[in-house]
Amino acid sequence: MDKGNMNKPWDEEFEVWRNSVLDIQSKDPDFNNLSKAWMQKAVDNKFSYQFDWMGVPIIQMPGDLVIFQEIVWKTRPDLIIETGVARGGSLIFWASMQKLCGIDGKVLGVDIDIRDHAKRAISGSQFSQQIELLQGSSTNLDVFKKVKQFASPFKKIMIVLDSNHTHEHVLDELKLYADLVSPECMLLVLDTVIDDLEVDPDRPWGPGASPKSAAIQYMKSKQDLFKNLPEFENRAALTVAPKGYWLRL
Repeated sequence: MDKGNMNKPWDEEFEVWRNSVLDIQSKDPDFNNLSKAWMQKAVDNKFSYQFDWMGVPIIQMPGDLVIFQEIVWKTRPDLIIETGVARGGSLIFWASMQKLCGIDGKVLGVDIDIRDHAKRAISGSQFSQQIELLQGSSTNLDVFKKVKQFASPFKKIMIVLDSNHTHEHVLDELKLYADLVSPECMLLVLDTVIDDLEVDPDRPWGPGASPKSAAIQYMKSKQDLFKNLPEFENRAALTVAPKGYWLRL
């Protein structure tokens, strides 16, 4: 990641100390096992559904949101494309982060079914002029053509994949959208944690057939283009995105 003045630690001694304790934390089996058990309970109890961003449900883990904020600050994307709109809170989050970071940018949300409540939430937010919506399957080639055309004027593009979580769908998304990520920007593959959870019989995805399995398969041949950044998931600990934070080299 860029190590220019913008991203230089304001306290290098603290940064060294913080990285040392993170290394201890990430190798602590008790901490990691407790985190995994807690995450399973959190999913079972719909924990992530309890949070709003600026009045709109966001359906994300709080620790991940802090990491997302850091990523926008450090990489400064002028376009953030997210597949999966849900209730609209994530799009508003990304737009608000751009604004707070002084980035003149846009957020594009792509979803096969954008519900009226999400449209109302976004149109009623102060970021309505900053957010664009595109309805259609993220893997439909005509839809992707529109995404690519929309993205063409932007200099620093970040991608967030958070729609259908089946292995096949996410792999198809990666084959299309990963090429849009700008150098020194991030590709986030969310809900990779599905691979570490118990099987949910009501879902068409699960361990071994999830966003994580798709990311691992895709990235096997892309090691010269993308680097996994485990420090983000290690710091968040209770994260939806293990093996989901990827930097475009």
